[in-house]
Amino acid sequence: MSKLVARIGAPVLAVLAMAGCGSSSSSTSTSTPPTSSTSTPSANAAIAGQVPAAIKSKGTLNVATEAQYAPNEFIAPDGHTVIGMDADLISAIAAEMGLKTNLINSNFETIIPGLAAGRYDLGVSSFTDTKEREKTVDFVTYYSAGISFYAKTSANTGVSKISDLCGKTVAVEKGTTELEEATKQNGKCTKEGKKAVNVLSFPGQNPVNLAIASGRAELGMVDSPVAAYQIKKTGGQFKLIGESYGFAPYGIAVPKNSGMATPILAALKALMANGTYGQILTKWGIQSGAISTPKINGATS
Repeated sequence: MSKLVARIGAPVLAVLAMAGCGSSSSSTSTSTPPTSSTSTPSANAAIAGQVPAAIKSKGTLNVATEAQYAPNEFIAPDGHTVIGMDADLISAIAAEMGLKTNLINSNFETIIPGLAAGRYDLGVSSFTDTKEREKTVDFVTYYSAGISFYAKTSANTGVSKISDLCGKTVAVEKGTTELEEATKQNGKCTKEGKKAVNVLSFPGQNPVNLAIASGRAELGMVDSPVAAYQIKKTGGQFKLIGESYGFAPYGIAVPKNSGMATPILAALKALMANGTYGQILTKWGIQSGAISTPKINGATS
């Protein structure tokens, strides 16, 4: 995800453009510009031959993403181009298939419903591949990410693991696995007679960051590569707390029965073999999450 709009200090806002780990609700889409298109390098003929005729004739994949989730997907300094690891990777995958990409900056919660409704060809927005989401779309796995806790550097939250959230106020993005985790833990806390978790959920990752920066929330939960990137880039205003956990695969979301999962998997394997995949992850400083065996529908839970 995703994927700060209000001003909380330039150093923070410059990089706290972050997205969440998957989504499934069905509110009105905000799939409006910024968008980003790429040109098409030489295609891999064998892989291009697997692309369904309807997609091949169109020539361009409409790819939904919520560009608030650096370094995975975010808006470039020009104010409209979608950049990041996911942007680079899906463009390289499309090129292997002889296609271009049109990256559409979308509301995170609407992407998976939008795929099911035929509004997009693909969704690439740091989606965690889960069995629940596989009921609606297929996934091609390409990265491994966990959940991290983060807070203002001056904060003393007393949180090192998920069970420490009882009585805390935590900010998360709607539709994400972080929201699911915080909500589940709230139930455990109350069942054990402990103070409830005050879960603040927001429609994008930017408001989550603002809630933490302003002190409205004591801490936040977000995907591990995003948390690590923001800590590195915000000049010491935020810090990681505790240990990342719950590592699971990211997946490129593909409409069911579209015929696109197989050529995407083949293209991804080709990029892994020729070194492009590793180069993209290294460019964004998140190579620790690289995988070697991508799958179609590789959910672990």
